[in-house]
Amino acid sequence: MKDKVFGFDKPEQSPGLLLWQTTITWQRQIKKSLDPYNISHAQFVIMAVTLWFENNKHDVTQIMIIRQSKLDKMTVSKSLKKLVSVGLVKRMEDKSDTRAKAVFLTKKGRDLISNLVPIVEGIDRDFFGAIKKSEQQSLIKMLNHMITNFGSEI
Repeated sequence: MKDKVFGFDKPEQSPGLLLWQTTITWQRQIKKSLDPYNISHAQFVIMAVTLWFENNKHDVTQIMIIRQSKLDKMTVSKSLKKLVSVGLVKRMEDKSDTRAKAVFLTKKGRDLISNLVPIVEGIDRDFFGAIKKSEQQSLIKMLNHMITNFGSEI
């Protein structure tokens, strides 16, 4: 007799699989909305994080973007190169730490991301609107807890 391989009787009982399916479904909707602007989801996140930091009077570095977005270094580096090449972002040596790269949105980049954030937030509103506000708050609390406990490798 073969040992049981899976810890669940049905795939729908696996929180990992459900999180994966939820994430993929949500990401497809985001991708569809960003495709007409020729911006990837990672590039959108990088620009949105940069906008948030700039609006809150923080000097932005690549490492801050990595920490806030949880994207890997290579994805951030490649995405920033692309964003620089199309004139949406500027990158230069940080004034206070020459090892760090400072990141700035250009006017074109600020205008674009300022238009895209409400579109993506609308998708979030619709997607997460499938559950009650109180459940959304519980979900946010649970996700923050998981990120805090398991997302510290970055």
